[in-house]
Amino acid sequence: IFTVCFSVGYSVVALNHVIDFKEKKQEIIKPVSPSELFPSLPIVQGTSKRIKVLTRLTLVVSDPSHCNLLRSTSANIRLYDIIAVFPKTEKLFHIACTTLDVDLVCINVTEKLPFYFRRPPVNMAIDRGIYFELLYTPAIKDSTMRRYTISNAISLMQICKGKNIVISSAAERPLELRGPYDVANLGLLFGLSEGEAKAAVSTNCRATMLHGETRKSACGVVYTVKKPRKVEEEETAVPACKKAKTQA
Repeated sequence: IFTVCFSVGYSVVALNHVIDFKEKKQEIIKPVSPSELFPSLPIVQGTSKRIKVLTRLTLVVSDPSHCNLLRSTSANIRLYDIIAVFPKTEKLFHIACTTLDVDLVCINVTEKLPFYFRRPPVNMAIDRGIYFELLYTPAIKDSTMRRYTISNAISLMQICKGKNIVISSAAERPLELRGPYDVANLGLLFGLSEGEAKAAVSTNCRATMLHGETRKSACGVVYTVKKPRKVEEEETAVPACKKAKTQA
């Protein structure tokens, strides 16, 4: 499956470790080092850079007591690059948006949501730099889940207005993967605009990674972006003598 990720243009992949408290009592274990799985990471197609492999922890919570694991000062939690939570009830969704120190809040797309999204917790999550994750794999597996995926996604878009959305796959087989441009097109079905859909598979994913680094460092992360120069600025930067020659 990783070979397909490299070939379709992805430069970063996250290995997801899921803990579901419904199955049995589980503890947070240390993430598997990417170097143990891949002795030599392949190069991203069309570039000279090697693929970046991140570690992710996803907690499926159905009771408020399950959130105590995130509030604890577990040394293993800090070893993960991304922390996600999958709340099953409205109360847990509110807790995840307002108090939990996580990077992603997962939205259920396989069945009808048992609650409605409310603006206060969603806005607070956006202000805290938390992103909402939508999975597209269920939508291409089954027609019923496709209907739930689109319905739940549109309900979220009506509240968050397309802000802080990340679209991912959670694919387990190569056939379930789609390229970045195909995923952006799927975002249009979820109620996103063209720009928001592109951001959901690019800049928002990078922001989630940076939020995870901030959470691990407990300080902050600074990165620079080259600002494009406007045409007027370029004209003023040219000396008057050269400007006269070019005009002549």
